[in-house]
Amino acid sequence: MYLNVMEKKLLPLSGKGHGSLERGLDETPRSRLAQGRFGRLFRALPPAGFSDDMLMALAGGNKHLPEGMITNAEEVTSENLVDSEENLGLPAGYTYFGQFVDHDITFDPLSSLVKANDPDGLTNFRTPALDLDSLYGRGPDDQPYMYEKDGLKFALSHRKLKGIRLGTGNTVEDLQEDLPRFNGRALIGDKRNDENVIVSQLHGLFLRFHNKLVDTFPTLTFSTVQRLVRWHYQWLVLFDYLPRIVGQKMVEKILPHLVGESNIYEKQPQLYFYNYRNYPFIPVEFSGAAYRFGHSMVRPVYRLSAFNFADTRPQQIEGLDGRKILFDPFFPELDLRGFGEYVENNGIDWQLFFDTAGRKLDAHSVGKDRIQPAYKIDTSLVNPLRFLPEHSKDGTDQPKEGLNLNNLAFRNLKRGVALQLPSGQDVARYMGIEPIKDERLLVGQATLENLKADINNKSGIKLKSIIDIDKGFAGKSPLWFYILAEAVDEWRGKVEEKKENGEDKSLDEKNAIPTVLGPVGGRIVAEVLIGLVLGDNDSFLAMDPNWKPLFSNQKATSVFDRFTMGDLVELLSR
Repeated sequence: MYLNVMEKKLLPLSGKGHGSLERGLDETPRSRLAQGRFGRLFRALPPAGFSDDMLMALAGGNKHLPEGMITNAEEVTSENLVDSEENLGLPAGYTYFGQFVDHDITFDPLSSLVKANDPDGLTNFRTPALDLDSLYGRGPDDQPYMYEKDGLKFALSHRKLKGIRLGTGNTVEDLQEDLPRFNGRALIGDKRNDENVIVSQLHGLFLRFHNKLVDTFPTLTFSTVQRLVRWHYQWLVLFDYLPRIVGQKMVEKILPHLVGESNIYEKQPQLYFYNYRNYPFIPVEFSGAAYRFGHSMVRPVYRLSAFNFADTRPQQIEGLDGRKILFDPFFPELDLRGFGEYVENNGIDWQLFFDTAGRKLDAHSVGKDRIQPAYKIDTSLVNPLRFLPEHSKDGTDQPKEGLNLNNLAFRNLKRGVALQLPSGQDVARYMGIEPIKDERLLVGQATLENLKADINNKSGIKLKSIIDIDKGFAGKSPLWFYILAEAVDEWRGKVEEKKENGEDKSLDEKNAIPTVLGPVGGRIVAEVLIGLVLGDNDSFLAMDPNWKPLFSNQKATSVFDRFTMGDLVELLSR
């Protein structure tokens, strides 16, 4: 099947694919599908059912229940101290790049959390491709208000978001344009890309990247520039984002041509589970479980720039010191939520969110000018995610609905039941992987203190297992939880490994080990994202598998270092 997909790469631009002309669009390449479908990877596996009480106990985050996946801790760690929850191998910007990717490939406004859903009957209102339809919308002919009059460039706002760039003293400057707006609402291809300050300005980065290419190559048509932006974006997903999330070895297992002197025809892709007949689809095991790992990476607070925000709350939150909280239930104007015109001093200095040429994430760095790490991929979500603003009553943790849908962990677990997902153990066995024992499926923050992983590796485990929460989880756990717990188990194994000379790692070395998805979660996420690119007749893997980014790092010796989000940030700052 994959060879047949590859052989389509020589189709002319007027053939089927993004280049086909639909509804009179003479310039804008469109997907062959205006929308997609959801489906299943593991159709033969039975659904795993759990009661709401079991799921709520596992989710936690309710003062009337014991701590579960969402803890009730409300402390904010100072920037001058090492935060034990941080994933010291992953800059925080990739949390929101992952959200940006999610909005590009899935949009499901119709499924229900309170009844079973048939994935084959659900419509995905996004094209199942990494084609940036969330950025381009329906193109300049169909949505001209998103573009300049010539139809070549995106319209940008005249309103600038300000901040203080690192190394410039105390000078407040324009850091980025706000998104174009009408009555406060962003005029963009997907409104969800305005749901918080960070993903909003990330969307703006790609608008500016398109415009940069138009200015750099003025003779190119809109469709050619659009294709170049898509190809650079696909490269970032496959060779920058994915290796950081699933590990470089997993990417190389699925794309073996990346190892050694070979090409994609001699060493064909190895997709074992993500198969489709005619067109790619989004599996519910991916959208409803595996790809929701990013929720555990969210930090409670972020520093946007060197600008020192004044905390005007009646009772200041100790430790913020110029950072902004994710959701403030009582002072929403001071937090990061979106869907409206942002405070002018909310400009982002991306040097605080991504590695750049002169600045790399340092596991030992502290202070206001460091690159902020994401939080670990583990079985805990930060406290603000227990009262999602749109589902919370009166700015508290009391839900508007009766099912605690303001608790994100409970929502995710409940969605897995509604989508009739199999248990994590059943999926592991299907994939030929020995399931993790119940006692090792740990609930809570993956920190050295919680794992009791001291220098001698002799202490016990502080965290509860899933069967400590409810015996009904014995032998079967929700797929989303299992994938997160698998990442913790993989990290725990690395923490407890001996060095080749028989000596233990130091505590600093252990703490610096990044968490990545394990063999079940990593395989699902990597196969789907890679499969979406392979199944797209207009992707760079299909049309020109030897293509390299135009602005690549010439000194890079590996495909994984050739073009990164940090390179994109630097390109747009010139």
